[in-house]
Amino acid sequence: MYYNFTEMPVWKLAMEYAVSVFNLTTDLPKQEDYALTSQIRRSSLSISDNLAEGFGRETNLDKKRFYVMSRGSLLESKNQLIYGRNVGYFDVEKGIELIAVNEKIHFELNKLIKSLKS
Repeated sequence: MYYNFTEMPVWKLAMEYAVSVFNLTTDLPKQEDYALTSQIRRSSLSISDNLAEGFGRETNLDKKRFYVMSRGSLLESKNQLIYGRNVGYFDVEKGIELIAVNEKIHFELNKLIKSLKS
């Protein structure tokens, strides 16, 4: 039992991921400021945001809804990582590393969501 969302291992991983995405995007071209840079930063941070909000909800059904939204943001950020890599904005190795972290978070989120179904 966790007493604070910051104790959740999946939240910790999601926050590290958001920070890594932020750092990855600091050198994107200026024309991407309101496009890819903003979008991928918001989607990656939304993962931990929704975990925190879901943690504070009363019912399992309400918690699950936010955890599912977190998973949606996770997949959105994965798509943006793939796009950034494909257009040559991101280092291939760094992109592979972040996608691996993304997939680990996905696995942990799926476990968390499943635990609320019973």
